[in-house]
Amino acid sequence: MIRFRAARREDVGRIVALLADDPLGAARETADPESYLTAFDRMAEAPGLFLIVGEIGGRVVATYQLAILPGLSLRAATRALVEAVRVDSALRSQGIGAALMADAEARARAAGASLIQLTTHRSRERAHRFYERLGFTASHIGYKRSMD
Repeated sequence: MIRFRAARREDVGRIVALLADDPLGAARETADPESYLTAFDRMAEAPGLFLIVGEIGGRVVATYQLAILPGLSLRAATRALVEAVRVDSALRSQGIGAALMADAEARARAAGASLIQLTTHRSRERAHRFYERLGFTASHIGYKRSMD
């Protein structure tokens, strides 16, 4: 049974390993642990930002980031943005992702969000099908631009 909880600083190494556990992540994550620890500390101080891990038997096997975003559009709706969703590759297709997204939705509702949104890389076709099965629609086109 998976249990979700707030990430702790000592989870950062395992979270980074999950982020790097696919071809896209392997190409963009680095082995610099200090930068990730600094980022974790900044995230921990940010209101409305949550880094969550899922663990089975005390081992971190999944992670996601949840941001609660108050806004004026959609009748002043509060949105929840889900990012960096990862499940250990050895445990995919076992219901962990669905449990993870249910946890994200419950946390978003508890924070007053009336809309939950996410982005996923265009190449992640399995992820697209997964999110569609959960009731998400590909209603928008997202754009990103590196500022490096």
